[in-house]
Amino acid sequence: MGLTWYWSHTYYHKLLVFKVGSDLVTANEYFDRVIEGVGNRADRLAASSRLTVAMSEGRLADFLLAARGEFDVDFVNLLDVNGRVLNSSGGLARGSGRSHWPVVSRAILNAASERSLVEIFDAQALEDISPALRERARLALVPTARAAPDPRSHEERGMVIHAAAPVYDAAGNLVAVVEAGVLLNGNLGFVDTINAIVYRDDSLPLGSKGTATLFLGDTRIATNVRLFEGERALGTRASVEVRDHVLVGGRTWLETAFVVNDWYVSGYEPIVDSRGERVGMLYVGFLEAPFREAKTVALLVIFCLFLVISVVGAIWSLHWARSIFRPIERMHGVIGRIDGGDGEARVGAVDSRDELGSLAHEFDHLLDVLALKRTQLEQLAASLDRKVEERTRDLATANAELRAAQRQLVMSEKLAAIGELTAGVAHEISNPTAVIQGNLDLLREELGPHAQTVIGEIRLIDEQVNRIRLIVTKLLQFARPGEFAGYVEQVDVNTVLADCLVLTRHHLSKRSVRVEQWLETRRRVEINAQELQQVLINLIVNAVQAMPEGGVLTLRTEDWNEHNAARGVRIVVQDTGQGIRADDLARIFDPFFTTKKTQGTGLGLSISYSLLERYGGRITVESTPGAGAAFTVWVLSEPEYRKEGIEPARNGGGQDYRAE
Repeated sequence: MGLTWYWSHTYYHKLLVFKVGSDLVTANEYFDRVIEGVGNRADRLAASSRLTVAMSEGRLADFLLAARGEFDVDFVNLLDVNGRVLNSSGGLARGSGRSHWPVVSRAILNAASERSLVEIFDAQALEDISPALRERARLALVPTARAAPDPRSHEERGMVIHAAAPVYDAAGNLVAVVEAGVLLNGNLGFVDTINAIVYRDDSLPLGSKGTATLFLGDTRIATNVRLFEGERALGTRASVEVRDHVLVGGRTWLETAFVVNDWYVSGYEPIVDSRGERVGMLYVGFLEAPFREAKTVALLVIFCLFLVISVVGAIWSLHWARSIFRPIERMHGVIGRIDGGDGEARVGAVDSRDELGSLAHEFDHLLDVLALKRTQLEQLAASLDRKVEERTRDLATANAELRAAQRQLVMSEKLAAIGELTAGVAHEISNPTAVIQGNLDLLREELGPHAQTVIGEIRLIDEQVNRIRLIVTKLLQFARPGEFAGYVEQVDVNTVLADCLVLTRHHLSKRSVRVEQWLETRRRVEINAQELQQVLINLIVNAVQAMPEGGVLTLRTEDWNEHNAARGVRIVVQDTGQGIRADDLARIFDPFFTTKKTQGTGLGLSISYSLLERYGGRITVESTPGAGAAFTVWVLSEPEYRKEGIEPARNGGGQDYRAE
């Protein structure tokens, strides 16, 4: 196998090198014909009778422009016998000297040497001929693996096939010189033609692909090597090994080489200019990987054949012994898989029909019985777990319902007791309050001007009596809300909110509270306007009192939709105060609950909640301690009456509520 491998590799390498060498010869012959062809075109143009006519008629500019396209060259210049420009298809100035170019001087002297050569034009020389020609030659250098460092960012020079031919008059005298050139930078048709000639369809087996490239120095100026997504590798550079071998050493490279991003079987040949200097390289090559893979596959096939032949005897001799030990090994493997948690592991059918085969069959039967029992136990356990969970849920639901009923019963009893108590207290307090107020008014009248000495005390008594009256009114409103209900009407919540701001402006200005309004709804709701105003004023005053050092009061109205259906309006009253403690949130709407120890009765939010609940609405609250609180008022467009003993009645276009 070692000898076979060595012989195959050596022969394979020689074959590929011979192949790429012959490809390079073909490409070089075509390149020489292209160079010679440019010279022939210059000769034909110099011998053209049309040129003589154009010279005599003074139409050289138009003729040279037409000749540039007809003879497929990039520029045409007509020079005098001293090599100075008479006219140009490009931008060369009249009188510019061109005799320093070898092909021009040879044409003037009518030397029998080559009329077309490869020359390197610098950026200024291209610019003088045509700015478009310079721009076409300019090429950005692309960083390339394994290439020598290059401080430049662009290649500005151009590789040109330069040709010149003498023009004679009828007497055989030299009267002018035709100079023509073809720029090879970016000349993709040139390399594609080489590639089509050298690597015809199906000339490379195994999926390989051939490539051709023209180098200026070590930079690719025309190539069909690809980078990615079909982009040509223009501006990439040859590896430093190839450059040193071909450009520095002047030798032909016939070997594998790293080309841009892969290994190719490559042929490089130096290109020399008129002075014999190596100015570029001509390259042809093809991907090595398909050939290498084919060689590897072939050797592996041979190796596998040898291996099969070598081991088939051993396999045959071991087959009988394995037939004895296979059932034991399979049972051992099943035991290991069962220990690992695979309860479905089985020995399965075995070829042995002796005692070991019977043992394997009985072993599988035993495992099936154990699996059945285990499945039954798991089903019983799962059934028991489900029943326990169901009973637990039932108990939890019953406990929750019981606790809710207890709370409702306690609350109902408390409210009934509070109602009776508050009604009695309000009645008992109202009479003395009325007496105090009447006597206070009589005292003010009797004292007349002398009342000014105690006007402060009188005013204080008046305020306290008024406060007692307000407290009594709230108690009665809480105890008998139906007696305080008013008629409902179509209400614009934005207008009600604006009225509330007017009524509370002294609270806002006193605490330096800034108000932000986001009035987004345009819906109207059916509710008693005064009761809605009472709820909103209560919420606004509470929000202002929560911001003693000032802050921002945000008022927002929004459409309330549920399940793609319009329900009503949401009104949000949000402050930036200290917020509400989590322990207090659950009791915030309870009667007589208040966090204001020195003021308030604890009935404001409870009455507000009762007023909205009467029409099917509600109040919700969200708060984070230290970050303020937001109360949301939910008002239905069409009320749903929930208070027992109250029914709607028409009154002035609205609906009035009165106790039955």
